[in-house]
Amino acid sequence: MAQSGAPEVRMTKNPSPVMPGFEPSIIAFACHYCAFAAADLAGVMRLQYSPNVSVIRLPCTGKLDHIYVLRAFERGVDGVFVAG
Repeated sequence: MAQSGAPEVRMTKNPSPVMPGFEPSIIAFACHYCAFAAADLAGVMRLQYSPNVSVIRLPCTGKLDHIYVLRAFERGVDGVFVAG
C-alpha cells in the first residue's frame, strides 16, 4: 500500500516492451586471433548471423579503448559486444 500520498509502484515482468519489427544495431569488437577467427570460420561454414551486426577486427581486445565503445553509443548503436 502507498503511504502518505506516494504512488504505488507495481513491478511487471517486462518493464520495457520491444516495439514490433525493432531490429537493434549491434557492433562487435573482435580480437583478430580469437573471436574474429571464429566469426570467419562461421562464414566459411556458411552459417549466418543477423545483418544488423557489424564486426570490427582489432589486433587484440586489449587495444580497445573505452572511448570507442562510448562513441558507438553516441552514434546510435543499440548494443556493443566485445569478444576476445
